[in-house]
Amino acid sequence: MTRSVCELLYELYAKTIVLVTYMLIQLILIIRYLKSNTPPISTTQYLSFIEEKNPAIHCTTRLKAEHIDCRVCLSEFQEGEKVRNLNCRHTFHKDCLDQWLQQYCATCPLCRHKVLPDHVVANYNLLQNQVQEEEEEYDGNDHQLIFLLSALRGGSTLHTYL
Repeated sequence: MTRSVCELLYELYAKTIVLVTYMLIQLILIIRYLKSNTPPISTTQYLSFIEEKNPAIHCTTRLKAEHIDCRVCLSEFQEGEKVRNLNCRHTFHKDCLDQWLQQYCATCPLCRHKVLPDHVVANYNLLQNQVQEEEEEYDGNDHQLIFLLSALRGGSTLHTYL
């Protein structure tokens, strides 16, 4: 009986340590966010900035003669479709390029020429990282708790649980 009470108290202690550590990390992240001069850029703002720097145009017969297909989706351009013609002279479907620029670095898919300034991309990625961190929060899995405790205590906790 005494052993199970000790184990229960130790488990409660360990989970409390993890919770306090998690709360401290969140507090540090909030403080860093509040200290930063530039807030993260939302997806809507990011897409607006892309539109401002590289406005979408409708594909014309003349443009279609110069650029046969979109190198992201590999589909031929159709007259009237919205496309973006970058400063590096590469042309893509508007939606294909917008998706590329949101998922990867803000560079041309072909030549890697910068499409947007670094500070805009960094602020957008800051928001994406915050969203990803929120999605990856602790889900109550005991294995994650064991490894977190092991890391916090220099590896000795793992052997205690096994």
